[in-house]
Amino acid sequence: MATPLMRFFLLVLAFMVSGCASTQSDAVLRGDPLDVMFLQMMLPHHQQGVEMVALAKDRAQDEELRMLAAAIEKTQVTEADTMRTWLTSWGEPLTAPPDAHAGHGGMRESDPKEIERLSALRGAEFDQRLANVMIAHQDDAVQMARWETGSGASQEVKDLADRIDKSRTAQISMMKKFLDRA
Repeated sequence: MATPLMRFFLLVLAFMVSGCASTQSDAVLRGDPLDVMFLQMMLPHHQQGVEMVALAKDRAQDEELRMLAAAIEKTQVTEADTMRTWLTSWGEPLTAPPDAHAGHGGMRESDPKEIERLSALRGAEFDQRLANVMIAHQDDAVQMARWETGSGASQEVKDLADRIDKSRTAQISMMKKFLDRA
């Protein structure tokens, strides 16, 4: 099994070999390919997270979990708006073509059927399932954010990635505490 550092180096190598790299003049006009890839991967990841936590409004039993879900939703909607603005200003599509970055590890996401499963639950059972699913989902965001902070070119995008890392790490900690007391 590859370590995170090994996966990072393999990702960078695959990125360079696949032709996704650009010249500096392209990066100025269009946005750095690593930053673009990060944003294009984070947008659907954020959307999926928002869909899941939005279910807490009328399904969660625990008030603290419902408040955390609302905060996650607001944060991720705001971040997604920022990401769309940057991609649009760079003349980049909001989504990459299908499988455009498959050689780089592809999109990290929760099982799309998970939203269906969560929709069928209510109360304490929903709370526990949401916390477990969101811990894994937010951990994927942390991993992508750390990759960007170490590899990206745009300081603004790296700063966003750093904020994502810190906020998702804190959210994971809160959800683990919820599970410990549940």
